[in-house]
Amino acid sequence: MTALGDLLTIGQLGSRSGLATSALRYYEELGLIRSERTAGGQRRYARAALRRVAFVRAAQRVGLSLEEVGAALARLPADHAPTAKEWAPVARSWQHRIDDQIAELQVLRRKLGGCIGCGCLSLSTCGLYNPDDVAAEHGPGARYLLGDPPHDPRAAEPRAGDAAGP
Repeated sequence: MTALGDLLTIGQLGSRSGLATSALRYYEELGLIRSERTAGGQRRYARAALRRVAFVRAAQRVGLSLEEVGAALARLPADHAPTAKEWAPVARSWQHRIDDQIAELQVLRRKLGGCIGCGCLSLSTCGLYNPDDVAAEHGPGARYLLGDPPHDPRAAEPRAGDAAGP
């Protein structure tokens, strides 16, 4: 058990971490952080909870779900800030995931000026590149960004020399 002077109230943890107390209670409900209870039932957090909350916030910023964060935190000690040796396996397990995200962001950066989602960023030209939402036929999400070839509206128009329809 931690000495009372080493414990933070939920308000202190919220103030130090920049999170609302409701978010801290939610994190606790998910098992991401732990508290001890006073005789009066008030929550008290070990100072190590600051590191765990910082870890949760950093992981969310890079797109990890709270479920993934919980799985990682389950591999770390709850009663103290992890040592470099304790942290290393968690860091290694995320290297591939982070590298993949970096690659996806680089693709997004390259394509952002040209198209995203339906095929363009302009409602005034969207009808030209994606008439009748043809990109949706290929599935959900940002189809052109995911690598589907953009629809060419000229391909549907009869070209000079083509035989006329019936």
